[in-house]
Amino acid sequence: MIQFHEIKVGDYLIAENEGDKKQGEVTNLNGDEKQVCVNTGAQDFWYETEQLSAIPLDEGQLMKLKFQKQENEDGSVKYMKGAFRMLLPSKDGFNKFEIWYRDEHRHILHPINVHQLQNHYYEMTKVHLNDEAFD
Repeated sequence: MIQFHEIKVGDYLIAENEGDKKQGEVTNLNGDEKQVCVNTGAQDFWYETEQLSAIPLDEGQLMKLKFQKQENEDGSVKYMKGAFRMLLPSKDGFNKFEIWYRDEHRHILHPINVHQLQNHYYEMTKVHLNDEAFD
């Protein structure tokens, strides 16, 4: 389960309704009721936090978010979107990696989920990370 305070409008999550799980984007938050409005493609529905789960961060998710990949000679892998960078010490090394934007660097010391990367990205760039290509 995801903590309500972690969720921001624009985050990608998995919403479950009667056993049916769909990936969607958070479109609204109701802080009083601790409910989250998610668009799963057809329309917006309100969910309780117990009905939401995180999407584990991996290369497939980064490709969906339109990151570009660069494999380095030392075995490390860099993912780039605009001026934002992620450096993994090895392929699929999502357990411990570094992110940076301009002069701000952050060391991530444990696996994170897509919405957590989106939140780091927003805090650092002031732009929402989504699946649109960077111009």
